[in-house]
Amino acid sequence: MFDTLVRAFRIPDLRKKILFTLFIFAVYRLGAHIPVPGVDRVALANLFRSQGALGFLDLFTGGALSRFSIFSMGIIPFINASIMMELLTAVFPSLAELKKEEDGRKKLTRYARNLSVLLAAIEAFGLTIFMHNFKVIPSLSPLYVISSVITLTAGSTFIMWLGEQISQYGIGNGVSLLILTSIVARFPTDLARTFALLSRGEIGILNVIAFFALLILIIIGVVWEESAERRIPVQYSRRIVGRRVYGGQSTYLPLKLNQAGVIPIIFAITILMVPQTFIPVAKVSWLKAILGIFSPNSVLYPIIYFLLVLGFTYFYSSIVFDPADLAENFKKYGGFIPGVRPGKPTEEYLAKTLNRLNFFGGVFLGIIALLPTFIERLTGVTEFQLGGTSILIMVGVILETIKTLEAQMIMKSYEGFLR
Repeated sequence: MFDTLVRAFRIPDLRKKILFTLFIFAVYRLGAHIPVPGVDRVALANLFRSQGALGFLDLFTGGALSRFSIFSMGIIPFINASIMMELLTAVFPSLAELKKEEDGRKKLTRYARNLSVLLAAIEAFGLTIFMHNFKVIPSLSPLYVISSVITLTAGSTFIMWLGEQISQYGIGNGVSLLILTSIVARFPTDLARTFALLSRGEIGILNVIAFFALLILIIIGVVWEESAERRIPVQYSRRIVGRRVYGGQSTYLPLKLNQAGVIPIIFAITILMVPQTFIPVAKVSWLKAILGIFSPNSVLYPIIYFLLVLGFTYFYSSIVFDPADLAENFKKYGGFIPGVRPGKPTEEYLAKTLNRLNFFGGVFLGIIALLPTFIERLTGVTEFQLGGTSILIMVGVILETIKTLEAQMIMKSYEGFLR
């Protein structure tokens, strides 16, 4: 990885792109430290100590939410809007048709952008009321609500724009890299807290070594999982058009073990967080008992979490990968899978293969989502907030960025050769 960065830095165009990306990172981190006015810092700290579920959201904002800064919403509204657009595309055929064309994809991106601004405004209003309920915002006048919603929405929209600038003028996918920056930004704080506990003798050195050793093993497992794929051989029949011969070549269809990425974990955590936020305000004992099932300390929590991740893996994979559409394209361009008849049999074969991959991928995702929590309880190192989702995102984004850099370096080499 570092060798790729060093080689890329030697190429002037790539050096400019890398430096521009780093500059955007600096702007993003600066905004995360600019607070929204009128916030009780003591009440805010108490809120995050009592509400463990907020730690997950804070991880994706790089600590901006725990400071209640202008970037408290992070890139989350844009992620939610993008997921909603994916779901709507699967439901409405007119949107699915747009996805097949370049202009249509640009239009869908514009829809997602507009939807993210709307979601940011709604979420900003909800966050302001939520903070007031926990005394973080002592007084709540209509003017303050309006100014807070505008500030938080503007901050989220600006982050979305920063991501687009990286995608256009920098290296890699801007949104993914900003999420990676948010996760990595928490490392110094978490490390400092961990070593503070170690220096006070509250945890042992062997516990810390065991924690990081197990964490490295998880990262190695995630790297393997992100690289694993099932290659289905595809043969194209030879066609003669005039004096030219088309097709006849053999290739393969790469199917990743994990087609859905981190989306199933995000869906599962989002659903589990809803009842968790109501636990402190629930007054009736039976309601508190039901909501308590969804608490991270509950015995049933890991089982519910695992089953939700597995279920959403099947659900989201069926949206992003359509066997019927793929089988139709094979038939249209003269492609076929050796030993499988074109048309319906190909569709059934692909669906069966995908279901098997979804099972193993979903089980792996569920285990990865739960493992960091078990490791924390096993070693007693609880200050390092690095969940399965963040590990998957980190590994996925880093691998993808390295591939982008390598592809651009190869392209630059070809340009030099052509000159």
